Amino acid sequence: MLAHLEELRQQLAEAPAEAVIANHAYGLFELAAVHLSLQPPQLAQARLAIDALAALVEGLEGRLGEAEPQLADGLTQLRNAFVEITAALRRSQAEAGQQP
Repeated sequence: MLAHLEELRQQLAEAPAEAVIANHAYGLFELAAVHLSLQPPQLAQARLAIDALAALVEGLEGRLGEAEPQLADGLTQLRNAFVEITAALRRSQAEAGQQP
């Protein structure tokens, strides 16, 4: 088992850092998308994942390699979806006579 762990450690050390970070960023994208797609959407959880993705994409601007444009586009899509879903929920609540 120690040999296997050392092999994995070596593979990680050989991978470009921007590729590893981009992989984690894709995971945050997926996490946010899952929370937005639930019924009802889990907006607080989605917001946290979107903010974490933004911290990576915007905080490391120009350093994420060839994945950066796709990550930036994904962040924009998530933000737009969050705004649209939040607005739809508020309209639905208003129509039902509930407080937002």
